[in-house]
Amino acid sequence: MKYVLLLMGNVDGPRCGEDDVPGMEEYIAFQRELQEAGVFADGFELADPQETTTVMRPSRTAEPVVTAGPYAESREFVGGTFILDVENLDEALRWAAKCPGAIDGRVEVRPMVGA
Repeated sequence: MKYVLLLMGNVDGPRCGEDDVPGMEEYIAFQRELQEAGVFADGFELADPQETTTVMRPSRTAEPVVTAGPYAESREFVGGTFILDVENLDEALRWAAKCPGAIDGRVEVRPMVGA
């Protein structure tokens, strides 16, 4: 069964990027471990929330409204994902607990429907 690990970060919290080589190395090692275990299906890092563009339609017949930035005013954001192909939720939770994103943020584990 496929599960997505949603890596949730805090806008004011530590970021893992070009400036944070040790942090990136932790994620690279985690992905390598997933690959070696044969459970890595996909994954990607997302740009910062400021890079967001939001599209909304107030009704089925209304024209779309496009705005720069995220729709919700939030201190938390999705920073990236890992998609795992594992036997069950317990296995997905064990991997989520190993994820570097669980240290300074949190990792949501969600089953993928129809995948």
